[in-house]
Amino acid sequence: MLKIKQFRYSADNLGYLIYGDAQAMAVDGGTADAIIAFVAQHGLSLQYVVNTHNHQDHTCGNVALLNGSQARLLTGDDLRGENIELDRQKIRIIPTPGHTNDSRCFYTGSALISGDTLFNGTIGNCFSGDLKGFYNSILTLKELPEATVVYAGHDYVRDSIAFAKYLEPENQACDDFLRRYDPEHVFSTLADEKKINPYFRFNEPDIIALLAKRNLPRETQWERWQSLMSIE
Repeated sequence: MLKIKQFRYSADNLGYLIYGDAQAMAVDGGTADAIIAFVAQHGLSLQYVVNTHNHQDHTCGNVALLNGSQARLLTGDDLRGENIELDRQKIRIIPTPGHTNDSRCFYTGSALISGDTLFNGTIGNCFSGDLKGFYNSILTLKELPEATVVYAGHDYVRDSIAFAKYLEPENQACDDFLRRYDPEHVFSTLADEKKINPYFRFNEPDIIALLAKRNLPRETQWERWQSLMSIE
């Protein structure tokens, strides 16, 4: 089974190394020196450098990673396929337009590196303007197994839970999740997201009641999603 190592950099960015017994792939590797050191310490070969999207805070480590290894940078055209193979195991590439048009997630079969599409407890801003595309991306991620571990592009947990509690003050799952939060290893599961993340909960009675109280459209899933996205 492929493993994942999380690396924190800047104020709240999170980068990752996916690795097997011999090969590794860096995702949003802003901490290039730490990643290269980890690769060397564990006798790995860095095969690929990839990004969840092309914002500079996610691509800032690419050059250093390439200069410090024999890795290949996989860009847009390279990432249009369905899978990347690492140590004879497949990593699924999931296009998730919304935050940006080029946003993508990487799914190992047990974990999801979700970039700025899905944070722990919330979602990213829709900088692309493609609200329908973002909605469809979230529907795709909701279909993954609930045990899937979610590794996001930033640690926004405290702010995310504060907003979730603003919308659903009685949601005890948010308090439970915050008590388990560890800034040294930031993650959730999709089961957690379905309990705490408003943008996964648009079909829940409490969210529908909230939209009704605010006199926002709520008859269909799509209307509920749009209404949630309009709340500040």
